[in-house]
Amino acid sequence: MAGEPELSTQSSPSHRWVTQTASAWLGGNRLGLAVMALVVGAGAGLGAALFREMVFGATWLVTGHDQFGQQGHAASAHLPGLGIWFVLVVPVLGGLLYGPLIYRFAREARGHGVPEVMLAVAENGGRIRPQVTIVKALASAITIGVGGSVGREGPIVQIGSALASTLGQLVRMSESRLRIIVACGAAGGIAATFNAPLTGLFFGFEIVLREFSLDALVATSLAAVTGDLVSRAIFGSAPFFAQIPHGLSVTHDATYLLVVVLAVAAGLIGIGFKTFLYWLEDFVDELWKGRPEWARPAVGGVALGVLLLAVPQMYGVGYPVMNNVIGGHVVVGLIILFLISKVLATSLTLSIGGSGGVFAPSLFIGAMAGMAFGTLVHGLLGSAVGPPALYAVVAMGGVFAAAAQAPLTAIASVAEMTGNFGITLPIMLTCGIAASVSKHISYGSVYTTKLLRRGIDIERPKTTNVLQTLTVADAMQPVSRSAATVRLDSSQDAESDRPRVTDEQWERLAGTVTNTRQPQELFSDETLEHALRQLALYGPSGLPVLSDDREHVQGWITRQNILDVLTHTVQSSEQSIDRGALAADFGADDPSQLAHRSSTPLTGYEIVEITVGANSPALGRRVEEICWPPGCLVVTVTERDARVTSSNDTILREGKRVLLLAPVGARPLPRDPISGPTR
Repeated sequence: MAGEPELSTQSSPSHRWVTQTASAWLGGNRLGLAVMALVVGAGAGLGAALFREMVFGATWLVTGHDQFGQQGHAASAHLPGLGIWFVLVVPVLGGLLYGPLIYRFAREARGHGVPEVMLAVAENGGRIRPQVTIVKALASAITIGVGGSVGREGPIVQIGSALASTLGQLVRMSESRLRIIVACGAAGGIAATFNAPLTGLFFGFEIVLREFSLDALVATSLAAVTGDLVSRAIFGSAPFFAQIPHGLSVTHDATYLLVVVLAVAAGLIGIGFKTFLYWLEDFVDELWKGRPEWARPAVGGVALGVLLLAVPQMYGVGYPVMNNVIGGHVVVGLIILFLISKVLATSLTLSIGGSGGVFAPSLFIGAMAGMAFGTLVHGLLGSAVGPPALYAVVAMGGVFAAAAQAPLTAIASVAEMTGNFGITLPIMLTCGIAASVSKHISYGSVYTTKLLRRGIDIERPKTTNVLQTLTVADAMQPVSRSAATVRLDSSQDAESDRPRVTDEQWERLAGTVTNTRQPQELFSDETLEHALRQLALYGPSGLPVLSDDREHVQGWITRQNILDVLTHTVQSSEQSIDRGALAADFGADDPSQLAHRSSTPLTGYEIVEITVGANSPALGRRVEEICWPPGCLVVTVTERDARVTSSNDTILREGKRVLLLAPVGARPLPRDPISGPTR
């Protein structure tokens, strides 16, 4: 073969050249990533503004008002003949629209949307199907417009992320960059929706991307700021909850004791909300088993209509109702009714197949809980404890922090959306305690639990940091029972009292002493990273693992033990990635066929595997002696699944497999396949 083979392609059209050039620039340097973040942030901001108007428009078409529910038992201006009974009809009609839409075009648009984005980032390289943007916007607007008691933030996150993923895939960005860009779409959408750039930044990092890097921080910040600027240009710069008092403050240090009590309660309420949501979903799944999914929202709309007939304040997102409550216009008994009804209404809307978020319902539930708590303690202890609105604002963050297990996002959201930066300290205290309570009691957030139910744990230790997450206990081999009972005494006095065994005595007992060394202390709860360092420096043949009191040996650990655990972890991770790819692909009739499809195929080439047999003309020849087809590149030679070499001097023996990167349709030249060596 004359010289090194080269990969050749036919001349590409101009648009392909532009795409390839843009991809190389956008994916290959930080400036390109920053430009993409700005574009995605602006797109997400415009998408958030458009979706907000879509929700208002859908609500107006049904009720005659941009927002509905705060009026109580009121009739629709467009359906006056039905009176308040119209709420029994419109959820069914809406279900007949968005149910088939979701089922036919994008099944991942069902539900609150954020888990699907998290799954795409964690397991699918940031790839989201383009049609999700349109389907999610339409389905969610209809769901909320006909009374679905869900929020706008979940759809906005999925819309912005799907838009970002589509743009990233168009320019063929690498998976690492694509994941960052998807988080940028979520950050820009949240920032634009709530006029809260810090909330968008933390949401993109803490919930969607779930990892930290400088490039991701810069890009996500740019997207959040850009999305917020777009929103400010359209809707103004006032805080999202402009009707909530902005000058709240803590006037007495003893108030923090009440804040701690409220924080624990908020944590329990957040867990309860998540638990009930998925319990009801299981219950509805069991009732609906075997029936067509596209009809589920329409039939379930009957139950939603009955609930709205009883408590019409649960219609839609519910922000006006929340403003009325925090403004002090509702009695405690009704506030508690609103809290319970919101948990039920949101869970029911999502369980019957509706599309919408859980962020706004979490804030609503927290506001009700905090306002009820604040009203009670204010009545019992007087004005020194602060206004009830203070506790409502604080609990808003606490319930979301517990439900989402995302305290940073909760802290930023409450401070920015209400404009109450003066009570950042009690907000931080509440969110931290509530999230800790949730983490201690329940594994998985309101977002990740949806994925856990599909068999996907995106919080599992990754193979990239497994040495920091696994411990010595995961890898050590236990010692025999008799050895474990031997008590160690490593004190200097004991050492001086014990007679030293000489080399001659060891030789008479068992054999020649070839080496002695000082052992190092290792404990079962130490990381494998630390153990590997100690083994490399002090324990080529292994080290003892001591009990916590240093009095007994629990086990023995070697480098091979650690390698075995790493191998098992990698294999488990591969299986999890397979399951994640299957779960992420809603649109395929047989998703198992797509689990390993490359997102950036090398067009025009194929990998060809050739096994050298007993009668092969290449048997006993060197790689360079074979007259391979033009353009083919021998990339490696393997034997029994082990790589041998890719050298031209490799001799091809029976059983060896040759892997070639070959142009599609490549054929051997019409001559003898064996030629003399060409150097």
